[in-house]
Amino acid sequence: MEQQNFMLGIVGFGGMGNWHRELIDSIDGLKVAGIYDIKESRINYAKENGIKAYESLEELLSDDRIDIVLVSTPNDLHKPIAIKAMKAGKNVVSEKPVTLNSKDLQEMIDASEETGMFFTVHQNRRWDEDFLTMKKIYEEHRLGEVFRIESRVHGSRGIPGDWRQEKEHGGGMVLDWGVHLLDQILLMMGDTKLNTVYATETHITNQLVDDGFTAELRFENGVEVLVEVGTSNFINLPRWYMLGNNGTAIIEDWELNGKIVSAAGKNETDVIPVRTAAGLTKTMAPRREDTIKIQELPIVKSDIRDFYRNVMKVIGEKEEPKIKLPEVKRVMKLMEVIFESAESHTVVRFE
Repeated sequence: MEQQNFMLGIVGFGGMGNWHRELIDSIDGLKVAGIYDIKESRINYAKENGIKAYESLEELLSDDRIDIVLVSTPNDLHKPIAIKAMKAGKNVVSEKPVTLNSKDLQEMIDASEETGMFFTVHQNRRWDEDFLTMKKIYEEHRLGEVFRIESRVHGSRGIPGDWRQEKEHGGGMVLDWGVHLLDQILLMMGDTKLNTVYATETHITNQLVDDGFTAELRFENGVEVLVEVGTSNFINLPRWYMLGNNGTAIIEDWELNGKIVSAAGKNETDVIPVRTAAGLTKTMAPRREDTIKIQELPIVKSDIRDFYRNVMKVIGEKEEPKIKLPEVKRVMKLMEVIFESAESHTVVRFE
């Protein structure tokens, strides 16, 4: 059976737009038709690399060869461009966060339903191998009954000096990184309801938008989740830390350095106290080596190109979308609740 070929136009040819272009170059059945950007430097870069540069958004949208439009602009422009593209008969992939609030997202969903065009969001960090590995550990009950999960990303450079530091363009770390970490947690927890949210924001290097946040999430099954993003951390805490009644798993960094430590089924009958400068403690004494087992992480491999392979199959009516819009809307509503909690300094009920 002959493979269907798709053409994609990129609106917004900055760092992520070019990342998509490079990725698409390695995907069979998908090609970049051209780009549109308002910056002359990005237009010149495209031409230098043999990529067609459209003179206007209207010219790109009127090109009958284009099946899919990627919207990779600042966050506040995603909605108007995506709706315009769908009304022009184009399927749309939007960068994340898909827009600035759930009301705007619903308008984008309505446009998709009205036009019959496929609309999805590039939630690329669903393919992060650190996340997929921790999800496997959780789902396979390798730690026994999990009672706490901590998910963090830390940096020390503050917010990049571009539109990400401006509120009107959808800047700030809740929208920039929270959209990923919250999406991962909600996927990991499956159908479990999220009962309450308590959040705080930091404004260390930027007073207009949050340059970091912490969110405490309490789920109906009793699991407590800490999600944290920081941009003024000169010593990073672990990317993942998961606690169960029978063991602990840790992933230190993007390189997936980590391990699982769990009970070996042998009880200690004679605990040797730890002697500190101010006294003894049995409670915090380390376990004997014969009562624990240390395992390597069950690394889950992934291929981010599967995102676009799925997009093409959905358009060809051969597959269900991997990124479902109700999931995207749930994350958007959770981010809104995080802003509400941080502003009011209160615990907010979610579901």
